[in-house]
Amino acid sequence: MKKKTVIISGGGTGGHIYPALAVGRKLQERNGGLRLTYVGSSRSVEKDLMEKFRVDFIPMKIEGIKGKGLRGIKSALLLPPSFIKSLSILVRLRPDLVIGVGGFSSGPIVLLASWLRIPTLILEQNILPGFTNRLLIHWVKRAVAAFQSSLPAFKGKGIFFGNPVREEFYSLPPKARDAKLTLLVFGGSQGSHFLNQAMSSTLPLLRGQKDSLRIFHQTGEKDYEGVRKIYLDNGFEDAVVAPYFYNMADYFQKSDLVICRAGATTIAELIAAGKASLLFPFAQAADNHQVFNARELEKVGGSEIIEEKDFRPELLARKIQHLAEHREDLDRMKKNLSALRTERVAEKIADLCFKLMEQRV
Repeated sequence: MKKKTVIISGGGTGGHIYPALAVGRKLQERNGGLRLTYVGSSRSVEKDLMEKFRVDFIPMKIEGIKGKGLRGIKSALLLPPSFIKSLSILVRLRPDLVIGVGGFSSGPIVLLASWLRIPTLILEQNILPGFTNRLLIHWVKRAVAAFQSSLPAFKGKGIFFGNPVREEFYSLPPKARDAKLTLLVFGGSQGSHFLNQAMSSTLPLLRGQKDSLRIFHQTGEKDYEGVRKIYLDNGFEDAVVAPYFYNMADYFQKSDLVICRAGATTIAELIAAGKASLLFPFAQAADNHQVFNARELEKVGGSEIIEEKDFRPELLARKIQHLAEHREDLDRMKKNLSALRTERVAEKIADLCFKLMEQRV
């Protein structure tokens, strides 16, 4: 097979980065000589992840515009340089395909590639397409949707495959039930201040059950020290509290219940792993998309939702205590998630990528 060059662009959060890595890995499995370059934002979380996975990564100084108010003016001033840098990357690498995985950093390079008649593909992880992908759909060749109900938004260019997640989430061995209920708490790659506060305020109400609970909590960097102290102050010395869990699939496998946000990649990982969850959609998410994501799981009985406006420590403590005493409810939630499970997502996307490149030839 002729050596190909592919650019995967997008990011800003782990929710965009991990699907990009999953697709990139599958492309290189199919064509070992394929040259793969990732283009994304200059945020530290993105650069750190790309460095950890040892991939060819080009950062760009670019920020989102939508919903930023006056800060949007500063972000808009970064657009011309980002278009110039994107053009230089395209001229230098001469890619056979450019893939946008969502997020503001995918906009310039995917748009320019389409104008240069380079095949383009976008991936949409959310129920409601994001701002960047809504703009790009007019120009790209195809769009991969994570949910069947998203297809009407893609004007005939959409195809439903699901959301690509790391393959290890599909093959987790079942967790054996034991005397302790194991909780995994996390708020995405950068952490969630709201979730950290919610769990911290709930811990005093769970002190009586601490011997029947096992907790893993990913806090993000900013809240780590404060949250860790609250666990210790409330007698949860055995809780594992860390700024970031790189081996997240391992923590999924160890957990009975996941308490988390409702970002698209988190939703896909819950489905792939078959894990029951309490979802706290991010109230400030663009177009309220996390609520729509969460409702897809709630519809099939695979999760319960607590919106930020409804949160009270007593409510979270009561739900945790109920599920600790009624494990059959957890089993039912896990089983119900199978209605949303899709298989071989990254492989199907890779097939489409090679087809688009062959059509160009």
